[in-house]
Amino acid sequence: MQRSRLSLKWLEVFQLAARSGSVQEVASETGLSVSTVSHHIQSLEKRLGVSLLDHNRRPMVLTPAGNVFLRYIEEALSLIRKAEIEAVSGNMIEARSLRLGMVDDFDAEIAPELARTLAAGMRNCEFTHFARPSHEILHLLRNRQMDVGVATRPMDDVSDLVEYPLVRDPFVVVTPISQGMSPEDYLAGKSTIPLIRYSQTQIIGRQIEAQLRRLRISLPNRIEMESNQSIIGMVADGSGWAITTPLSYLRARRFHGQTVLHPFPGKSFARFISIFTAEEYAQGVARMIANTMRRLIHLRTIEPAVQQIRWLEEGFYVLPERSGVNAGV
Repeated sequence: MQRSRLSLKWLEVFQLAARSGSVQEVASETGLSVSTVSHHIQSLEKRLGVSLLDHNRRPMVLTPAGNVFLRYIEEALSLIRKAEIEAVSGNMIEARSLRLGMVDDFDAEIAPELARTLAAGMRNCEFTHFARPSHEILHLLRNRQMDVGVATRPMDDVSDLVEYPLVRDPFVVVTPISQGMSPEDYLAGKSTIPLIRYSQTQIIGRQIEAQLRRLRISLPNRIEMESNQSIIGMVADGSGWAITTPLSYLRARRFHGQTVLHPFPGKSFARFISIFTAEEYAQGVARMIANTMRRLIHLRTIEPAVQQIRWLEEGFYVLPERSGVNAGV
């Protein structure tokens, strides 16, 4: 039997580099060092005896040989990942139910595709899907009324739950397109329109308020809302401005033509969205869901967003598997 001389890690790293054209971006996405990413690509090219990427261009582009090679390995890696998911879910083939809760940031595109994947891999399982805000998801998990939850990591302790980090979602400023002020001016209270706040019952709202206190920024609390769509809609019609995140902003696509997104001035801060489960829940299933969601989030959400708004790439990214995160940094 003839064995391949190519490392699976080399192929995965090359695939990511071919998509992004940046060694630094691959390092950020995978949790590897820049030198390790470069070493994997160079090892693959050396073993094949051809150049797959033009390393002299920024961003890097595929060579003709690289284009051909990528076309074949994309299909192969897809089959390997599918086999991995099938194998893991095969161990849980006797599972009869899965109660999955998810914040509505992923309702439109990620949730349906995730549901199809789970249904295909766990054919004997009955699925119940909950759409809830993060604080309710964590409450249901702790009361054992939910098996797996996708939620924003809170500022308080979650050591009683098992966590699989998914994505870093940085806070940004969204303003009406008709206003010509800088985000610094809005934060300094120079605008005649108010800050439209997320409700303090929500984790996202409490995180924003905590950061404003750290920065010693005090702004009148005139409007506070639970609905993300309503907040961005009010910004679009010029009734106010908001502090939000890319995931939240992307859900309000119909208002994008009337609003402008800005980086948060000064030191950045972010919310972290993770998968949470109780310790006694089958962690193989939770890990499978987390790995599937990381791929879907990058492909369906982050990659298209960064192509449209390039400055997002520095802080808006999928978190490596099993990496620890600290909400608010």
